[in-house]
Parts: sequence; C-alpha cells; structure tokens
Amino acid sequence: MTGGPVAVRRRTVGPAALLLVAAAVAWVWLVARWGGMGVMSGTMGLGLAAFLAVWTLMTAAMMLPATAAVAALYARTITAHRAPRMAVFTLAYLLVWAAAGLPAYALAAGLGRTVDLPGTARAAVAAAVFAVGGLYQLTPLKDRCLAKCRSPLGMILRYASYPRTSRDLRAGAHHGAFCLGCCWALMVLLAAFGVMNLWAMAALAVVITAEKLAPAGRLVARVVGMASIALAVAVFWFPALAPGLTGGNTAGM
Repeated sequence: MTGGPVAVRRRTVGPAALLLVAAAVAWVWLVARWGGMGVMSGTMGLGLAAFLAVWTLMTAAMMLPATAAVAALYARTITAHRAPRMAVFTLAYLLVWAAAGLPAYALAAGLGRTVDLPGTARAAVAAAVFAVGGLYQLTPLKDRCLAKCRSPLGMILRYASYPRTSRDLRAGAHHGAFCLGCCWALMVLLAAFGVMNLWAMAALAVVITAEKLAPAGRLVARVVGMASIALAVAVFWFPALAPGLTGGNTAGM
C-alpha cells in the first residue's frame, strides 16, 4: 500500500524539510559572506544585479521557514512528480520576493543618501521608517494577508482548480504575493537596522515565523507594530537604534 499513514507523513514532511534545508543553506551563506562586515547603509555598495541576488537569498533565509507549512499542505494535493512541481512552486514564490527587490533597491539607494544629512534629519528619516513599518502592522490589510498565511486551506483548495500546466507556478506566485503583503513592512525595517544586519534579520525571521505559525500570531503582529512605533519616538534620543540610517551618531549633532 502507498496511501497509508507513513506515505501521508512523507508527503507532508518532505517538502517542509526541503524548504528548511534551503533556508539553512541561505543562512550559512549569508553568515559566511556578511557575518564580519558590520552594519552598512544603503545598497551596501552593490549594483542592482548583485543586490537582487543577495536580497533573494536573504528573503529565502527569512521567509522559507514560515512557508514550509504551506508548502507541505500544498504538496499533499500533488499525486505525481512531486519534487519538480514543488521546486516550481518554491521558485515562483521566491520570484515574487526577487521582484520586490527592485523597489527595495530604490528605497535603499534613496535612504543611503541620509549619510549626508544632519543628525536630527537622519533620526527623522529613521523615525519615518519605524512609523511606516509599525502602522502597517496594525492595518486591516496586514490582518487579511496574515490570515491567508495562517489559514491557507482556502487558498490550497483554490489552487486545486488551476489548470495543471500552470498550477504550481500560479500557486507559488499567489502565495508569495500574500506573503509579501504580510511581511513587506517588516522588511522595510531592515533599512533602519541595516540591510545586512544579521542580528536584525534573525530577529525579524523569528517574528515572521511566529506571526504565521504561533497560536498568538496576530497578537505578535500587533505587539511588533506598537514596538516599532515606540522606536519611531525613541530613535531621536537613541540614534543607535537605527544604525543603518543614523550610524549611531547623536541626533542633535
């Protein structure tokens, strides 16, 4: 028999494990390549192509652990050629985040120019970044996108109605779009913390995973939103809270 409990467990655990392995590989590369670089502002001196490559690896490291559960659920709807079809699903998901790297690059390039501003102006820019990120966490749109990520069964049933020739590509992109809608504001916070600030990346990855998988995920989202708004106020007195924008200098200098 091939349809017993063992087969079901393999069908569920396999894709999740593969995504977790992919995330782990991305983390290892990021730590090995950027672990000793310190906090850098702006685009870190990278051109667009290099930035997009690093951005995609970064989002894979941060997002795939929280996506593993959805991927495992989707895999249960696949009866044949599971590995290549799940690869297409994951690739489509990551392509959505890779595309988001284009506005991320423009934002990073623009915010990188704050190094030439007075200290108070840099703190004001950092406060705006924290405020935007925090306020979005409290919006109905955030709630809607988070609900889709936390309870994806309805989406999985919708994916089953897609034509098979494009199902995996469309499903991965569709889920990636909701994930982007859920998490873009958290990624914007990296502009304040430093785009390749590995400690900030790890903390935000924990937040993203908790929002999507923990029983109190909605509460986590709200608490993080309020904390980000508090940082928008505190950064005027403690510029080091936003090293990616203020360099840790005193705001009044």
